Amino acid sequence: MLERLFKFSEHNTNVKTEIIAGITTFMTMAYIIFVNPAILSKTGMDFGAVMVATVIAAGFSTIFMGLFANYPFALAPGMGLNAYFAFTVVGQMGYSWQTALGAVFISGIIFLILTVARIREVIVYSIPESLKLATAGGIGLFIALIGLKEVGIIVKNPATLVALGDMTAASAIMTIIGIIIIGALIARKLKGAILIGILIIWIIGLLAGLSEFKGIIGMPPDISPVFFKLDISSALDIGFFGIVFAFLFVDLFDTTGTLVGVAKQGGFIKKNGEFPRVNRALSVDAVGTCFGSVLGTSTITTYIESASGVAEGGRTGLTSVVVGILFLLSMFLAPLAQSIPAYATSPALVIVGVFMLKTVTKIDWEDMTEALPSFMVIISMPFSYSIATGIAMGFIFYPITKTLAGKANEVKLTVWILALIFIARFIYLGTA
Repeated sequence: MLERLFKFSEHNTNVKTEIIAGITTFMTMAYIIFVNPAILSKTGMDFGAVMVATVIAAGFSTIFMGLFANYPFALAPGMGLNAYFAFTVVGQMGYSWQTALGAVFISGIIFLILTVARIREVIVYSIPESLKLATAGGIGLFIALIGLKEVGIIVKNPATLVALGDMTAASAIMTIIGIIIIGALIARKLKGAILIGILIIWIIGLLAGLSEFKGIIGMPPDISPVFFKLDISSALDIGFFGIVFAFLFVDLFDTTGTLVGVAKQGGFIKKNGEFPRVNRALSVDAVGTCFGSVLGTSTITTYIESASGVAEGGRTGLTSVVVGILFLLSMFLAPLAQSIPAYATSPALVIVGVFMLKTVTKIDWEDMTEALPSFMVIISMPFSYSIATGIAMGFIFYPITKTLAGKANEVKLTVWILALIFIARFIYLGTA
């Protein structure tokens, strides 16, 4: 039954590999269970209720991805979008969190319409090969930066923007050890190397007294304080259009960039550029966003941490189903999930960055019309802390550079349209 559903032989994988990949992906993105409610609770939302909404939305959306699209991609409330929700829409603009949830729901509906109309699929196929490769590499650097930032190895500096943190701190030392251990296990071609490395570092931390074992099982908090509290009528107010557009725009290109980057790394995109079942994959996050807003959480997106499971050999939807089930179980295993410290999962993000950066070797660096736009994608993602911004820079530089170099015939009309949209986006939204 599983073979018919997920087609293991066609994807050269097996149940054991898919389960390990699913556990690995969950371990690298489990932080969202606590980070998302920590951010959204700044708006006055109940922390425990948002945590339950987070895991339910992530769980069912990811399972839906596995069963409907048969891809090993995991979904959860998007980082960056939750910060925009809490600190900009509610904190700076003064809208209620209920209205913000309404805006998320509307953006999800528009998202779904664009997907059903296959407009999003057209966008995916219009991305030049070099930009697809650059997107994977840029996301790799972005993932690594997230991992190093989480443990204080990379910190902000008023003079140099970023700087090296305190390398004598326990979290930094444990992270470096973890990177070395996982790297060595991978070099030995050990299956499950990333997951094994996470567990080794966690156990070392427990024995050294650097982390606390908080138990295993606990009853989930009450979701009612945020469940079905979205205010759609307020969000439909004409003055709120800019915010709905921002949610829609950022999620559109964050998700597209993540799908293309991880799909490229996993070999899902064929040599002719075809991305099988892409419309199904794109539909899932739209449905997930609508579902999540009803539950009481911000925009649902496909997670770049899915690359960790792909790196472990995950190639089918069973990986996603495993991730989704673990998210749902985490409602009852919240104390155990809280026991996994950042220094145990951050090394995995750095290692995934190594895997994803390999794609840039296939870019034609001798052709400046391919190299320059690709380079702008790669550096813009980590430097701006935004996948969407990196994609925007690539689409703006690509057609203009090609045209000025006398190669306008190599640029598709869709690319020009997207370039103009991105330029308008920067003018209208600024750095938002």
